[in-house]
Amino acid sequence: MIETPGFPLTLLAFIAMIGPLVFVHEMGHYLAGRWFGIGADAFSIGFGREIAGFTDRHGTRWKFGWLPLGGYVRFAGDMNPASQPSAEWLALPAAERARTFQSKPVWQRAIVVAAGPVVNFLVAILILAGFAHFYGTRHAPATVGSVVGGSPAAKAGLREGDRLLTLGGRSVDDFAGIAEYAMLRPGETIRVTGERASRPIATTLTIGTVEQRDRFGNVYRIGRVGIGSPPVEYRPVSLLRAPVEGTIQVVAIVRGSLDALGQIFTGRRSVDELGGPLRIAKISGEQMTLGWPAFIGLIALVSINLGFINLLPVPMLDGGHLFFYAIEAIRRRPVEPHVQEWAFRGGLAAILALMLLVTFNDLGQLGLWRNLAGLIG
Repeated sequence: MIETPGFPLTLLAFIAMIGPLVFVHEMGHYLAGRWFGIGADAFSIGFGREIAGFTDRHGTRWKFGWLPLGGYVRFAGDMNPASQPSAEWLALPAAERARTFQSKPVWQRAIVVAAGPVVNFLVAILILAGFAHFYGTRHAPATVGSVVGGSPAAKAGLREGDRLLTLGGRSVDDFAGIAEYAMLRPGETIRVTGERASRPIATTLTIGTVEQRDRFGNVYRIGRVGIGSPPVEYRPVSLLRAPVEGTIQVVAIVRGSLDALGQIFTGRRSVDELGGPLRIAKISGEQMTLGWPAFIGLIALVSINLGFINLLPVPMLDGGHLFFYAIEAIRRRPVEPHVQEWAFRGGLAAILALMLLVTFNDLGQLGLWRNLAGLIG
């Protein structure tokens, strides 16, 4: 275990990661809006009181807020959280109203809203494509290289040389897919199918649970089946192929996020594993001490999760707006304003509750509750 980075480095790493990611996310919204002729009143990185900024020739106020935990673009006419037409909007002159967000057809509004998360995914694809091009990609077939005695794989009857085809009904193409599937499912009992000497095999396996502690003292609970990898081959990736490899990795990470979210909702994974800004800040500082490749890799991962979370169909998030736009497209008229208003109030309450939960978890991860218990005891 090495010394945890101090507060200044942690804060610097957090701002260096979150600031650019929020900027490109909001820039996606902004550029899509400008493409469709929508004016922007403000572009903010951070919330709260403005600490610096300027106004450009288009009348957009570019500014920094004192709380660097997000950002926003406020389009012309965007006078309420649900972006509903209002009496104030209807009172605008016709020429000015034509440049507002609400005046645009639903498909254009949907593109503007989706552009932020899409840019986050594109950033991650570019980073992972760069890693694939400069470092190559790791390849190993979905074959059992060795079996650890007494492990879940040994108890399930797997043998060296078995080729695995599906785990829990999901097909696996390489050894990394086996490890990724098991890692997210400690303690689960799954059906395994495969081939042994060209003959089909099927068995039931209960994934083992392992607690790992990294060099910074963080403890992680992961799943293991107890098999070793076959010989690994590192393959170079051409510049043209690299974006494809980056996209494949992003899709795999999003699928893992969906799996983890589903496990939390079904109770198979504890909500204690949810982390927020404090935990992200802690990890960003740790990764920066490991070098730029580790830190840039974390940026890609956070960018994917930022895009993924914003696409969840929760009012107040981009996905919530897209959900209402989908209903509007089907019904050929917007959802009633009072329904949207109550939905967005509920979404805000849910987001605030989630923020309280993850902050509580983060403080526990940082050892606050343990230290308080020690003081009280």
